[in-house]
Parts: sequence; structure tokens; C-alpha cells
Amino acid sequence: MQAKTKMNHHTVTLSNGLRVVHLPSTSPVVYCGIAVAVGSRHEADGEEGLAHFCEHTTFKGTRRRTALQILNSLESVGGDLNAFTNKEDTVFYAAIQREHFMRAVDLLTDMVFNSQYPQHEIEHEVDVVCDEIESYNDSPAELIYDEFENMLFQGHPLGHNILGTPERVRSFTSADALRFTSRHYRPERAVFFVHGDIDFNRLIASPKLRDISSGQSLPTDDATLRSPLATPAVADERHHQAHVMLGCRTFSRNDERRTALYLLNNILGGPAMNARLNLALRERRGLVYTIESTMATYSDTGCWSVYFGCDHSDVKRCLRLVRRELDRLMQAPLSDRQLTAAKRQLRGQLAIACDNHEQYALDVAKNFLHHGSPMGVEELLERVSAVSSSEMQDVAQQLFAPERLQLLTL
Repeated sequence: MQAKTKMNHHTVTLSNGLRVVHLPSTSPVVYCGIAVAVGSRHEADGEEGLAHFCEHTTFKGTRRRTALQILNSLESVGGDLNAFTNKEDTVFYAAIQREHFMRAVDLLTDMVFNSQYPQHEIEHEVDVVCDEIESYNDSPAELIYDEFENMLFQGHPLGHNILGTPERVRSFTSADALRFTSRHYRPERAVFFVHGDIDFNRLIASPKLRDISSGQSLPTDDATLRSPLATPAVADERHHQAHVMLGCRTFSRNDERRTALYLLNNILGGPAMNARLNLALRERRGLVYTIESTMATYSDTGCWSVYFGCDHSDVKRCLRLVRRELDRLMQAPLSDRQLTAAKRQLRGQLAIACDNHEQYALDVAKNFLHHGSPMGVEELLERVSAVSSSEMQDVAQQLFAPERLQLLTL
């Protein structure tokens, strides 16, 4: 075990395989957590929804703590405890005053690596998760994102819903949760991350981190993807709006082209009101309330899409306008002035995003978990600055051609 210091962070890999990353800060609040490299894509047949269900039930009791003691541990001193699951990660994280930091370390390591998943607590939590599923199904603007990935990644674990189905969730038992977490909640698959004013050497000397059992290594997953179906869904007239998504599979998180796509995506449908799609469909014509483009990158592939909601009678018109903006980026490179303005805008957005310390800590944790390096905003900005107009046009031509895009309407 040898700690490394680089720029504004410290890292170390402990003897049990757990990686630790620390981002120093002068704030009296510390953000910390454990990111585990397991998500819905790691579920076997019949386990759909189990990764998310284990996230919920990890709060329900350990060898040392009851569910109520877990809830009170940080809340009683004004702290906050939360978690989320996505396709490739499960993250448990906390915000706490600096003087209570080691309390958070004790709680997080105990929860993640010692939870017991008692059956009586599972039976209570089943209804909570099923309510979450039904609430999600009642929101087509959210549901369409999962349905679209189901279509893009047909036949692959990336294509099934993170939450699972009520029927599947109601079948899960304590034994299922213990089997899944013993397979995946392992120190060599995890990162402990901290953003705060703490003593890094004291942290990595803590038995709470060093004494976690490592166990045996696991085989890698088969990441082969099958071809997706190309048949679009039919609009559901029960909804006041049509919910529309257009997109394709793209680059993995290690593909150098993703930086050009990152900048393209921000120009097209990023959060700014002057994003091209927002100007074309909302500001100039009043056809939509929400239009956005998003990109997701995974270890071996990615997904890019445009989403909008509009009146059923306006779907074709909106799609023509989206197509027009995509064609503009395919047919002509950005001028030097346009490229400079796009980079300046993204630089400002990233600066504001980094001021959200909790989200910044979560982003660094995921980078360290998957890349082995907590890529900071400076490195990202260097990559963005190096992107040329021709590179952006090449990516647009690769991804935005009509024959590559798939359409889903709910």
C-alpha cells in the first residue's frame, strides 16, 4: 500500500483491494461514500431489479446495527445519508460535519460490507420499491429513457429496467440479496471517496477500511451486444402529450471521440436556453415545453438521444426540426467563432457544476471507480479545448445519419 498525491487529490489502494480517493477542501462539511462497480447490467436472468433492491435493503440492518440505528446514526447529528443505483454502479454516500466524519466512515463500511438483509425488513421494503416502480411507470417523461435503452440494447443486460417489475421484486428474499451482494459488494470492486478537510493518513490507517474482507476475485462479464430492434413504438393517446425519443448507440467511456460528442450534445440540447434544439422548437415556435439531448457512456458502449414532449399532432413537425439541426452539424463544421463560444459556455457550466461539492465528489468517485483516476475538471477542460470543428463534424456524421437513429414514441 502506497499513497499517491497528484495535483489536488490523494489516492491509495489498500491491501484488501479497496481504493481510496481524497479531494481536499476547506469546507466544514465532508462528502464521502462508497461506490461499487455493480448495477443492473450485472444481474443474471431472473435477477432483474435485484441490484436496486439490494441498494434499498442495505439500509435495513447489519450485525451491529438495526435499521432504525442506521437511520439515526448520521441524522441525529444533522448529517444526510443516501444511495442510488444505475446500470453499472451502486453508490452509498453521506454529507456530514467534519467532526463527525469517522462516524460516517464507520456507518458506510458497516452497511455496505456487513448488511444482513433480514427477511422481515425485506418484506416491508418490497412495498416501498413497488410503489417507486408504479410511480415511475406513471411518468412517461421518465419511463421513456428506460424504454429507449431497452430498444437500443435489446437482448443485453443494459437493456432491462433498473427497477425491475413488481412481480420480480416481490419474489426476492434475504438469500437472494445476500447471494448478490456477497458476489459484488467487495472491496476490490469498490472505491471509498472523500471530499473534505480531513486527515488522509488517519483515514487510510483506520481499521474500518483496512479490515474489510477481500475474498476471491470474480470473472469479468461478457459484454457482447446484440443488434437492437428498429421498430418504433406507437404513441399512447391516453397521455396528454406524445413523448418522443430519437437516438443511437455511441461510444464507450474510454473512447476519445466521446469528448467531441460531449461538446456537440451541449450545443444541441444542453441545459442552456440557447441550446439549438431549445431555440428551434420552444423559443421560436412554442411546440414543446421540454426538449433536451443526453449522452450516457458505459464500459463498452454508450447511448445518445434527443427527448421532447409535444402535442400528438406536432410530432412530425418537431421531428423535422430536430432533423434540420442534426443535418446542420453534419453538413458544415462550426466556425472558429462558434466553436470558441461553445467551449466558453461549457467551461462556465462546468465551473458552476463543480461548486456543487456533493455532485463533484460523486463524479470523481465514478471516474476513479471505472478509470482508475479521478479525472478533474481541469483535465476535462483540456480535452474539450483540444476538440476541433472537423472532429465534431466527423462525430456528427457518424452518429446523426438518419439510418443510424432509432425512434420511440410513448
